[in-house]
Amino acid sequence: MLPGLRRFVRGTGATCDGKPEGSSCVAPGVAQARSSVGVAAPGALSRRLVVVLAVAVGVSVASNYYAQPLLATIRHSFGAGAGEAGLVVTASQVGYALGLVLLLPLGDLIERRRLVVVMSGVTALALIGAASSPSLGFLFSAAALVGATSVVAQVLVAFTASLSSDDERGRMVGAVMSGLLLGILLARTAAGYIAQASSWRVVYLVAGALMVVVAVVLANSLPEHREQSGLTYPQILGSVLRIFREEPVLRRRSLYGAFSFGAFAVLWTSLAFLLAAPPYHYGSGTIGLFGLVGAAGAGMASIAGRLADRGLQVVVTMSTAAAMLAAFFILWADPRSLLPLLAGIVILDLGCQGLHISNQSEIYKLVPNARSRVNAAYMTGYFVGGTLGSVGSAFCYQSFGWGGVCGLGAGFAGLAVLLSLSEPRFTARRAAIAAAGT
Repeated sequence: MLPGLRRFVRGTGATCDGKPEGSSCVAPGVAQARSSVGVAAPGALSRRLVVVLAVAVGVSVASNYYAQPLLATIRHSFGAGAGEAGLVVTASQVGYALGLVLLLPLGDLIERRRLVVVMSGVTALALIGAASSPSLGFLFSAAALVGATSVVAQVLVAFTASLSSDDERGRMVGAVMSGLLLGILLARTAAGYIAQASSWRVVYLVAGALMVVVAVVLANSLPEHREQSGLTYPQILGSVLRIFREEPVLRRRSLYGAFSFGAFAVLWTSLAFLLAAPPYHYGSGTIGLFGLVGAAGAGMASIAGRLADRGLQVVVTMSTAAAMLAAFFILWADPRSLLPLLAGIVILDLGCQGLHISNQSEIYKLVPNARSRVNAAYMTGYFVGGTLGSVGSAFCYQSFGWGGVCGLGAGFAGLAVLLSLSEPRFTARRAAIAAAGT
């Protein structure tokens, strides 16, 4: 692995001379790098590289979710109040938002392998810094940096789309996104049990070590790839807004993303409160196990991707939005019974993940040489929805209990259902059927 790192540090002097603006180019030596992982050209992603990407995405995104089951332990460690300790998650979310806006578009400017390795390394350092935090304020800063650089997961998703052919892009992105969902959900489980066996600081140390491994593996596995945009960094940032304004599909899919992640955040923000209260009285380790239940949604990522490759995006969109809405009715009906609760969690995660993959299969078709910027615009909306869902969920639980939480989640899901009924292809088909019947 070390020779690969040395090649990465030295660089290869990538150029794109003679290529028209907006075309995709790779650095000299890319053929050798690609052949080492079985990737000769877009559309020839090897199974090994897909697995590497899925694992790297999962470990990277998990870095932003370890804190959630650790807040009580962190609070006692620093003698802080619940509100102060909760700011660790807030700092991470703010950092992630800044990373989406300022760092994710760099995937269309900087050679991508170099970018993801550097970002992974910085994430590792920030996690180790969090583990050694002498104060809560220092932990806030480390959490914000972890949040910002953990958007490397989204850079890798866009990278996957660029290396995939049109007829397999949905399937490949779905496979990699399975790793992302597993990372989000299993981070809570792992953090809860590691902290229970040792301390919250060990959780961050282990996470930092994992990100070092990820950086080394990516340096040796990824091909070199650069999108020639012909733009400067300020122009890259400005073009994100321009693309968002010019692409109605991107705006619509960003709304779907906001609604789906909002619904997802509504459930997972308040679920721990429900499970810690009567009649469950579960501890942090047991509550973390519920992430394994939600991991069932990871399987939906691959299915949704395959359906999208077959042109069934509207079917996937409408069915997954409906599944989200149904899930909250199940969760509301009998929260004191474990089986309906588990069923609701599974159905919600299947719906959220399926809708997310359908969204990404659509947006990556829009501007092939600007996929990182397209993803930045989409994920910003996605994250805003998640933030609103998280904040609203905590407020609703405190003010109205579990019923209020389910009502809020059903509101997000209901908006997704209403939006799906106005899908252009769906309305056009409905009009054609009506015309044929007259």
